[in-house]
Amino acid sequence: MSTVPDTTDLTRRPIPEVIKQVAVPASIGFFFHTMFNVVDTMWAGRIDTEAVAALSLSLPVYFIITSLSSGIGTGATALMGAALGAKRKNEAALVAVQMLGFGVIVSAFLAWFGLTFSPAIFSWLGAEGEYLATCLAYMNPIFACNIVTVFLYLFNAILQAQGDTKSFRNVLIFTALLNVVLDPWFIYGGFGLPAMGLAGVAWATVILQGLGACYLLFKARKTGLLVTDKGGNFIPRPKIYGEIAHQGFPASLNYMTIALGFFVIFRFVSKFGPEASAAYGVATRIDQIVLLPTIGLNVASLTITAQNYGAEKIARIRENVRKCLIYGATILIPLSIPLFLFAEPLMALFTDDPAVIAIGAEYLRIDAFTLYGYVVIFVSTSALQGMKRPMFAIWIGLLRQVIAPWILFTLFIKVMGYGTISLWLSIAAIVWTSAIIAFFFARRTLHKVQWELENEGELSKPASDEAAPLGADIRK
Repeated sequence: MSTVPDTTDLTRRPIPEVIKQVAVPASIGFFFHTMFNVVDTMWAGRIDTEAVAALSLSLPVYFIITSLSSGIGTGATALMGAALGAKRKNEAALVAVQMLGFGVIVSAFLAWFGLTFSPAIFSWLGAEGEYLATCLAYMNPIFACNIVTVFLYLFNAILQAQGDTKSFRNVLIFTALLNVVLDPWFIYGGFGLPAMGLAGVAWATVILQGLGACYLLFKARKTGLLVTDKGGNFIPRPKIYGEIAHQGFPASLNYMTIALGFFVIFRFVSKFGPEASAAYGVATRIDQIVLLPTIGLNVASLTITAQNYGAEKIARIRENVRKCLIYGATILIPLSIPLFLFAEPLMALFTDDPAVIAIGAEYLRIDAFTLYGYVVIFVSTSALQGMKRPMFAIWIGLLRQVIAPWILFTLFIKVMGYGTISLWLSIAAIVWTSAIIAFFFARRTLHKVQWELENEGELSKPASDEAAPLGADIRK
């Protein structure tokens, strides 16, 4: 008998071991994903300022695709993970195939929506004339070929549900490195290709994501979850589509609140001039880099919780959340200290404008005490998603990103006439308040789930494929 542990089963091995298995590759992958975007920005800057502005303006529009794709993937990960944890592989396989069918429908909608309404969206954001044409030259290929983005996230969901984040990490590393070559080639042409300008950046992205999706499809097929049952599993099951939508759309909306939050903040920051807007943009890029090592903890919180929820091992979920929070503190506290002490030199790496450096350093010094609050929020909401409680993320996202900032910014800036420091202090207060709410809500939910299972006598109930036949209702 083989003594090699089953790395797809996250319900038995020590929690620190499985967190490391899931979180480390995910964090490395997100680093290279960030570098991919940095390369796009760098090469767009070599075209002209309008190209950089168009790429920046396209970010919230592009976010529509990534939010829906990653949201559906997150919801399906929770469903597949719970089924796998309960040893119902047939049910997980059915969800996997149904998710792909659902993804085709979503992709068709995104293509229609984007190609139809992109001009109006960019015009509302302030683009017109040549600027509008440049924005559309970038986004039209992305929307027309969005199916590669959708399937990239959905194939990854199949792997992630089993604790495999290395495959997606490999894709992100490969595409980030190859993007260094494809961007300038597609922008300036050569070797049989015409010069495409900013549209070349879009086509490079489409091709690289397509290659990544093919690789993840190959890996997903090896898991044994892409079982078609002679095509029967492809037949749409409205109940399963509904479950995927119920779990996935709240996650998508939660991601979209991030884009809304940037709109709100920039609306008020811009009142202090372009220096303040530039300072906030640069400073947030720095804090995103600082947060990168902890991103994998969010993935670990979701994936490990989902499987152990299906296996009805609530104590392991509680340990998973606790360990993720401890690891997050261990990583961020040492990083927050230099962020506070060397705020000006860090800003100076990106700009030589003294006003921008001063405002950005003001933000970073407060942000150094705020960053861990994000970890608490993301780990807690990911655990709730893993327990099939997705709605909380929407409400906390709207409160944290839109409602509370609008109220506090209006009070301090418009009514009381305070300066930029009131914005940064408001953000810190909102983040920590949200973190406390998310932490205690997740803890209360864990107690509630455990009480329900104990009182229903479910903890001693054996889990098997026979316990839930193919096509049975997904666990509520």
